[in-house]
Amino acid sequence: MEMLGLYPVWFEPTLGSGWIIGIIATIHVLFSHTSVGAALVFAYLAVVAYRQDRPELLDYIRRYGLFLLVFSYVLGSITGPGIWFSTTVGSPRGISALIHSFVWKWATEWVFFVIEVIGVYMIVYLVNKVDQKTHLRISIIFGLASYTTMLIIIGILSFMLVPGKEAWYTEGGYLNGFYGANTFAQLAMRTAFMFTMTAVVGGIVASSIKDSAFRKEMVRRLAVLGLVATAAGLGLFQWYLTTIPETAELVMQNRLPEYFTPALIGVMGGIFAYFLSTLIAPNWLKPAVASVMTVLILIFGLWPEEVARESIRKPYVAGGYVYSNQVIGRDVPGLGIKSEVETIEDHGFMNSLVFLPENLREITPENKLEVGHALALNTCSNCHSLTDTGIRPLTNYFGADSSESDIASYLRAALSTGTTLYMPQIPLQQDEATALAAYIRNLKQQTETVAQQNADPVTLTQASN
Repeated sequence: MEMLGLYPVWFEPTLGSGWIIGIIATIHVLFSHTSVGAALVFAYLAVVAYRQDRPELLDYIRRYGLFLLVFSYVLGSITGPGIWFSTTVGSPRGISALIHSFVWKWATEWVFFVIEVIGVYMIVYLVNKVDQKTHLRISIIFGLASYTTMLIIIGILSFMLVPGKEAWYTEGGYLNGFYGANTFAQLAMRTAFMFTMTAVVGGIVASSIKDSAFRKEMVRRLAVLGLVATAAGLGLFQWYLTTIPETAELVMQNRLPEYFTPALIGVMGGIFAYFLSTLIAPNWLKPAVASVMTVLILIFGLWPEEVARESIRKPYVAGGYVYSNQVIGRDVPGLGIKSEVETIEDHGFMNSLVFLPENLREITPENKLEVGHALALNTCSNCHSLTDTGIRPLTNYFGADSSESDIASYLRAALSTGTTLYMPQIPLQQDEATALAAYIRNLKQQTETVAQQNADPVTLTQASN
C-alpha cells in the first residue's frame, strides 16, 4: 500500500507551532526590511553627501550603519536561521516544496546576501578612508545587492500564496512559479512599507545627533520619507489585493476578524500622526520615543499583516498544492506530484502514515482516544492548538452541547468533501472521524472542567469533599 511521506509532527502545546514560526518571522521581517530600506537610503545620502560636500551625512550613514550591524545583521542573522529551523520542523513539506522549486534562486539570494553583509561593513568603516568615488560605488552596490535579496525572497513568498503562472502546475519551471502579478505587487507594497520601517528605526539614530540643526534636518527627512512611503504602501496594498486568488479573497472576507480593517486603518493613522508630528516638531523626538514606535509598529503593524498573509493562503501552505497539515492536496504534473487525498480516502489516514505506532492502526474502544489524539496531531495541530491557549484552539470550534456524533458528522461532512474553504480536504474513514470526535469531545470536557475550577475553586473543592 502507498504510504504518505509525512514527517513526525512538531507539537508545541502552549502557543502552537504556527505562532512560534509567526513570531520569529515577524521579528525577522522588521530586521530585514529595515536593512534593505536603509541600504537604499544610504546610497541616496552618499550621492547627496559627495555632490554637495556634506560630510555630516556620511557620519549619519556611519552611525546608522553601526546600529544596523547589531539591529539587523546580528539579530537578523539569529532570527533568519530561526525561521529555517522552525519551519523545517513545523512544515517540512512546505519548505521542501520551496527548495525543490527555487533551490538555485535561493542560492543566488545567499550570494547577494554575502555581498550585502560585506557591503555594510565596508560602507561603515571605509568612510574617509577611501576616495569618494570608490565609497560611492560601494554604497550603490550595497543598496542594489540588498534590494536584490528582497526581490528573490518576495518571489518565493508570493509562490507560497499562488504560483506566478497557472502553467507552473503542468509545465513546472521556476520562472513560471516565480514571476507573476502577485510577485511584483507584493514587491512594490513591501518596498513602500520597508521605507516606513527604515524611517522609524532611523529616528533612533537621528534623534541622538548632537548638532541641533542637523538633527532637525534628519528627523524631518525621515518624517517625509515615512509619510510618502506609508501613503504609497496603502495605495499599493490595493493593487496587491487585485492579484490574490479568488479563494484568498473569500478567506479575507470570512475568516479575518471584523476588527482587522478598522485596526489596520488605526495603525496607519497612528503612523501618519507620528511622522507628521516629527515633521512639525522634530525636537520632541527622542531615542526612547523612536524605540517605542519601532516596537509598536512590530506589534500592531507587522504582526497583523503577517497573520493576514498567512491566513489568506489557507488551506495551503505552499504553491497551492501542499496543505497546511503537509498532505499533498492536488496534482502537479509539471513536477510529477500526485494528490494524496485519494490514498487517504481509499486506505484511511492512519493506515497511510509511516511514523505511527502499529497498535494505533486498528481502532478499538480501548485505543480510540489515543488514535484521536494522533489524528489531531497530524491533521489539526499545525493550525490549531490542542489546549485552550495559543493559535485557534480546536475546542473553540465546537459548542458545549456538541455530542461525539455531532462532531464526527461535521468532520465527515465538511472535511471529507472539502466544502470548508479554509481547511484541507481530508476524507477520514468513519471510525477515524469517530476517534477524532471522541478526542475533541474529551478535550473540550477537560477544558470546561479547568475553566470551572478557575472560576469557583472553593465550591468545587467542597463538592469533591
